[in-house]
Amino acid sequence: MGGSQTQRQEPERQVSAEFADLVCEMLAPLGPVTARRMFGGHGLYLDGRMFGLIADEVLYFKTDDGNRSAYESAGMGPFKPFADKPMIMPYHEVPAEMLDESEALCAWARPAIEAAARAAAPKLGRNRT
Repeated sequence: MGGSQTQRQEPERQVSAEFADLVCEMLAPLGPVTARRMFGGHGLYLDGRMFGLIADEVLYFKTDDGNRSAYESAGMGPFKPFADKPMIMPYHEVPAEMLDESEALCAWARPAIEAAARAAAPKLGRNRT
């Protein structure tokens, strides 16, 4: 078989890592955004909270009632980890044109970061007995 043996990553994983690095670089004005490998993709973190993910070279941001309508208005669907199962997760695809410039991407990321903070906040009124 041909191909370089010095290549440490499979081409698909390398592209994914490069895309994750690019997204982190574009989001740098928001703070120290990091990407961690998970389940064949990457999770995007700021201040220890996951606010985005990359799967199959597609960027998704965290959504809740506070920001979901912007994604729906743009025609962007939720992240479905399994094509053959109805399960969806609270992340929506980011419009591709937002990846054209850092400022636009950061504008979409801010509400996702806020959604991640809301999800991590302690819930009031829950009694554990």
